[in-house]
Amino acid sequence: MALDLSGRAYLKQRWAARAALLAAGLALLVPLLYGGVGGVLLLLAGAAGLAVSAVAVWWTLTLRGPLRWVAALVAMTVPAALVALFAATLFWSLLASVALWTVAVWSGRYALRGTGSSRVRVMRERKAPPVRRPFLIMNPRSGGGKVVQFALKEKAEALGAEVVLLDPEQQQDVTALARKAVANGADLLGVAGGDGTQALVAAVAAEHDLPFLVISAGTRNHFAMDLGLDREDPSTCLDALTDGVELRVDLGFAGERPFVNNASFGAYAAIVQSPGYRDDKIGTSLELLPDLLLGEQGPQLTARAADTTLETPQAVLISNNVYRTDDPFGLGYRDRLDGGVLGVLGIRVDNAAQAAALLLAPHPHGLTILTATEVVVDADRAEIEAGLDGEALLLPAPVRCRIAPGALRVRVPRRRPGVPRRKARLDWRRLRKLAASVGRTAVHHRHHQR
Repeated sequence: MALDLSGRAYLKQRWAARAALLAAGLALLVPLLYGGVGGVLLLLAGAAGLAVSAVAVWWTLTLRGPLRWVAALVAMTVPAALVALFAATLFWSLLASVALWTVAVWSGRYALRGTGSSRVRVMRERKAPPVRRPFLIMNPRSGGGKVVQFALKEKAEALGAEVVLLDPEQQQDVTALARKAVANGADLLGVAGGDGTQALVAAVAAEHDLPFLVISAGTRNHFAMDLGLDREDPSTCLDALTDGVELRVDLGFAGERPFVNNASFGAYAAIVQSPGYRDDKIGTSLELLPDLLLGEQGPQLTARAADTTLETPQAVLISNNVYRTDDPFGLGYRDRLDGGVLGVLGIRVDNAAQAAALLLAPHPHGLTILTATEVVVDADRAEIEAGLDGEALLLPAPVRCRIAPGALRVRVPRRRPGVPRRKARLDWRRLRKLAASVGRTAVHHRHHQR
């Protein structure tokens, strides 16, 4: 896509690009000019302080005993000391620098509007045929009791749905409940509960090509968030039964187990398997992390995706479509759920220096981010600890993760909050070209090149 070629709009974009570059340059120069040589030394000290903090965090996670607490103290005090030092010496210049950087970001994003650098194709909405026998499974304990708090059972039954409340005192097979409902003639399946339960019932809906209703009554509701549903009031999700549209979305599988968000392997998955994790998450994590991160305990993983092989990563996250990684305000979001790909994120950090590089380097060696349609995770043991949508499982190795494109028909309300739009990525190279262009010749030239 090209820039907006209307003369007035393009002129505004060009001058916005120039303003962004000027403001960014001044944001860097003001503290240096204000502080002189001392300002340069302070900036160097700040970079060194970040590196020391990263090393201290690594030691906090990998050491035990008194040294761990010393490292934790360093990890907390060094950033605090740097903030105090900068505030005492460069306070006003830093305020000016932050203001200038804000102008640079705003101007840069305005200049890049319409360039295609941040546009995301919206998931297509389809007409939703009426349903006659909706069947909903609700977990009364999920999300701190949202099912009861929002009277979801009563509201769903008033709309003609059959509702089964899970018994908190016993383990129930939600897959079997969903299959039985289909056998009895249900023409829509839905869940008010956590994402792990959502995935299990969604797989049954996909198997029978039935619409699936997501009710945001879980704790985090990541799947509902990426569908653009209201996470504050889950009862609004029931509007989909009377005024809804359908989205065709992908479904992930780890072996034969479905997931709607992600499958994690490695340190985190091993920690959540521990019997003491539920009662003492922090204590259990601190006890197990040293051996897991240093490779003295836990599986030795290998992950193969397309032409890339990850050797002995400490953690591998495989997601149903891709999480945002280039937008600090959009981390945890997926722009779409129908891209037909798995997102893959692998981390391997062997020492304190690599931990510092993970924080400071623009493209750290220990971080791998890619996409694939299939990922095979293997280990040096017969079973691998995994976390699927927050549920702790043991899966037989190797685990083949795959994406089933468009497998799931999700029914959502026609009117819903939606997913926050991705902010335009600041591509400084494009900004420089736009700012340097004269008239409209350069824009037309780039347009024809595309």
